[in-house]
Amino acid sequence: MISRYARQEMVDIWSQASKYRIWFEIEAHACDALAELGVIPASAAKNIWDKGGNADFSVEKIDEIEREVKHDVIAFLTHLASFIGEDSRFVHQGMTSSDVLDTTLSVQLARASDLLLTGLDRVLAALKKRALEHKYTPTIGRSHGIHAEPTTFGLKLAQAYAEFSRCRDRLVTARAEIATCAISGAVGTFANIDPKVESHVAEKLGLTVEPISTQVIPRDRHAAYFATLAVIGSSIERVATEIRHLQRSEVLEVEEFFSKGQKGSSAMPHKRNPILTENLTGLARLVRMAVTPALENVALWHERDISHSSVERGIAPDTTIHLDFALHRLAGVIENLVVYKDNMLANLNKLGGLHNSQRVLLALTQKGSSREDAYSIVQRNAMKTWRGEGDFLSFLKADDMVSKYLTDAEIEGLFDLDYHFSQVDTIFSRIF
Repeated sequence: MISRYARQEMVDIWSQASKYRIWFEIEAHACDALAELGVIPASAAKNIWDKGGNADFSVEKIDEIEREVKHDVIAFLTHLASFIGEDSRFVHQGMTSSDVLDTTLSVQLARASDLLLTGLDRVLAALKKRALEHKYTPTIGRSHGIHAEPTTFGLKLAQAYAEFSRCRDRLVTARAEIATCAISGAVGTFANIDPKVESHVAEKLGLTVEPISTQVIPRDRHAAYFATLAVIGSSIERVATEIRHLQRSEVLEVEEFFSKGQKGSSAMPHKRNPILTENLTGLARLVRMAVTPALENVALWHERDISHSSVERGIAPDTTIHLDFALHRLAGVIENLVVYKDNMLANLNKLGGLHNSQRVLLALTQKGSSREDAYSIVQRNAMKTWRGEGDFLSFLKADDMVSKYLTDAEIEGLFDLDYHFSQVDTIFSRIF
């Protein structure tokens, strides 16, 4: 994790102190359930909460113990025992390390998801506000990077809103799938612990019960989760790439907000670079890096191994932290995006009306021309305009093959910009 691209709220979820607090809660909730079942004394369960709940766990001390015992959970339990005393013998009854580790990871990923959903909501709010603001702001649509037909900048933002709405739905599903609890003991058979303990811990931590854990929670859940985060990252990159293209000097239809005192280049004082969206493009790559390792974690040996462990210690915090940062950065970009409406209109008209070629083509066919002939007629005049020899409308009016089917007034009517926006309301009503 790089602190430059991290928000403290998300970082805190992955801190050692937070992890050990969750470990304790799992153990203590399990003791409550064991006490209800009569496996351990109720007084012991209470004592564990009283003394462990107020304990100031020392990360340094646990690390010191682990250096000797070479086992992180045992190191923690040893440290915990120093606070609880004799009743510590009732802690971890019938449980195995994966019960603690996997359930903790579920809690952390669920909490991380909640922060990511907050970030997505901010992105969605920004996109909706700006889409409505620019619902009818004309701009040229491009395919293959080349002028196509007019659209509105509001429609561009509405598309992004629809995409991030799908991202949000996927993350809600992924959160539900990842938020499972496993307290099933060695190889997952519940031989030494009652399944009621698992149900109790799951309820207290806001998780669901893992139907069959084989000692570890199946990693297909984690693979689906990180794949979902990767898709969100790609959606971020799509918007970022669009803004980067539109900010190019020869386009300059939008621009990242450039604050007072900001500098764009150490060498060239005139520069105003799209640094935030370039950064978002890079962060999206970091988020997607988790997908292949997460997929490879699915195939563990038999009932369990720990080949997944080192991977998850890296990708779980790094991916959620980077994505959380990226979502809030993207929201800020959209909220403060400078939109140059005049430049959009100027660029739209840059090719002398060529964006109306399809309208002319269709009008000719409707008046009796074959499609093949109509296409040839329109393309012939369009290419002269493309080469800079004149404007499209004048060429069409001067073409005898066009005037055979269309009057000058009819041709001029085909150049009405508002025609292209007749269904904007329909599209917006589908999305908002």
